[in-house]
Amino acid sequence: MIPALTQLLLFQLAGELLVHGFALTIPGPVLGMLLLFGWLVLRQGPSDDLRHSTQSLLQHLSLLFIPAGTGVILYFKLLEAEWLPITVALLASTFLSMVVTAAAMHLLTRHRQASEERP
Repeated sequence: MIPALTQLLLFQLAGELLVHGFALTIPGPVLGMLLLFGWLVLRQGPSDDLRHSTQSLLQHLSLLFIPAGTGVILYFKLLEAEWLPITVALLASTFLSMVVTAAAMHLLTRHRQASEERP
């Protein structure tokens, strides 16, 4: 489990270093996750140790929401004052995510159907 967690943290560190080194505007952990995804695609999937470790982390994922809940309580006055723009941003981003996901799914389904029809 320690090597798998080390691997996850190294990819996060690589993402952070790239973001700070190139002054990118995306979060380091997101870039690290993309790097990890690329690595897993090259290796054709995760190792058994990485799969087991990530399943263990996912079982305790709810614990990671405690800091977010604390932040909501800490900044309740600010959220109360800015509720309308926050609500609009949440609804717009949710709708946009659904549209992009549907469009990607549509394109991938069409591409798959087209490749299955070829001899």
